[in-house]
Amino acid sequence: MTAYLRRLLAGSAAYQTPSLVSALLALFTLPLYTRYLSPADYGYAETLLTFIILTSILLRLGLGEAFVRFWFDDEDHERRVQLARTTTGITFVVATAATLAALLLAGPLSQLLLGREDAGLMRLGIMGLWTFTNLELAYALLRVQERRRAYVTASLANIALTITLTVILVVGLDAGARGYVLGNYGASTVVLLVLWVHQREFLGLRLSRPLVPLGPLLAFGAPTIPADATVFALNVIDRAYILRTQSATAAGVYTVAIKLSTAVIVAVRGFQAAWPPLAYSVAKDTDAQRLYALVTTAYVAVTGLVVAALTLFGRWLVRLLAAPEYFEAHAVLPWVALGWALYGLNLVFITIAGRAKVTTRNFPAALAGVMVNVLVLVALVPSLGIRGAGIALCSAYVVMILVIYGLTRSLFRVPFEWGRLALIVGVTASFSIAGELLLGTEGVVAFAERALVLVAIPLVLLGCGALRPEERAGLKALAVSLRARRPPRG
Repeated sequence: MTAYLRRLLAGSAAYQTPSLVSALLALFTLPLYTRYLSPADYGYAETLLTFIILTSILLRLGLGEAFVRFWFDDEDHERRVQLARTTTGITFVVATAATLAALLLAGPLSQLLLGREDAGLMRLGIMGLWTFTNLELAYALLRVQERRRAYVTASLANIALTITLTVILVVGLDAGARGYVLGNYGASTVVLLVLWVHQREFLGLRLSRPLVPLGPLLAFGAPTIPADATVFALNVIDRAYILRTQSATAAGVYTVAIKLSTAVIVAVRGFQAAWPPLAYSVAKDTDAQRLYALVTTAYVAVTGLVVAALTLFGRWLVRLLAAPEYFEAHAVLPWVALGWALYGLNLVFITIAGRAKVTTRNFPAALAGVMVNVLVLVALVPSLGIRGAGIALCSAYVVMILVIYGLTRSLFRVPFEWGRLALIVGVTASFSIAGELLLGTEGVVAFAERALVLVAIPLVLLGCGALRPEERAGLKALAVSLRARRPPRG
């Protein structure tokens, strides 16, 4: 079990490194973008970027999920190569055909999505869709081979090029929303082409070499499409609804809250990248069951503390990193952060269904979540504004987790540590909510008081026995090991 956890930590650390760097640079450039982009332009651009990710889920046909799952079913190198060529080839053909068709309809599509006709902005988004769809498969190839150094190098290069190009376009050339979208995906195209050269052994763009049968891949992957698309639609529905019923400015402010949820997003994305390959590689069901339970507890503890920090210090963070007209983002920041944390927790249950190869169970849960999201949006946004959208997002993920748990518990029983989970959630939630409601909202004294509340959360959890003796010993051993690896000074 310790070896599995070390692999998860190593993988998460590797996959979190690019996300962390990207998040830090995003925070660093946020004051820049929010001063050169109006809230309306920011809302339009981010709505389009989110639409790109949602559409990419549909275009990949679930082959990316099937590729990761089936890679570990066969250790023969040649058959793995054929599997990779099949998935990359089909993805390339589908993405290219869809891109060409969408470019012809750029004007009407922009009207449908953004509520105004801007064919130029839409065409840039469509080209970004092609790049993003193929790049996801290129990254998946590195993940299944656990080539963490190559993954980190490619990701960091992508981040550096993207930030540079976006700053030049948005700040230097004042290209507005179009510059923001082009900067995000223009650099990614360069990285994609380099990865294709680097991974040419696994590339099947011409589909002329022997392929594995598509039937089993689609049988596994196709049922994940509506579930994955529906889950991610939660990130589109709220912004689109705010944009249409409130304003583009409100959508831009809401997007800033999402950007400021960086710490949670980094943890979730690292977990999302590292967890499935590890979870599927565990051979024994008994080991997997114990691992899933332990990882769930650790995930809730870590992300819960991060959400508490964003709840307590949201006002200071918005003042520091965004232009004054975006200040209202602090009101929805705790809800958005919690929504991202719940999204990551949902991945545990999706993996359970994937391990049992019954991915059809994912869609009913996702559909229930979307239905709840729409109902709560309609009920709360008119009176609560963007805060209502954040509450709707969290409500949707809670319902989704409950439904998918009910649908998968008989397929693969995981002994979740309900007592410890309740303790962690109860202490973290009560301290962060009390601190937000009862303490001051401005000044050094209020900041210090809230810092004490945040520090008290892990101390109270330790005092209540949230960490077992063997886990304390393991953490001490890990700390000693890390200190021993440090090079001597001087």
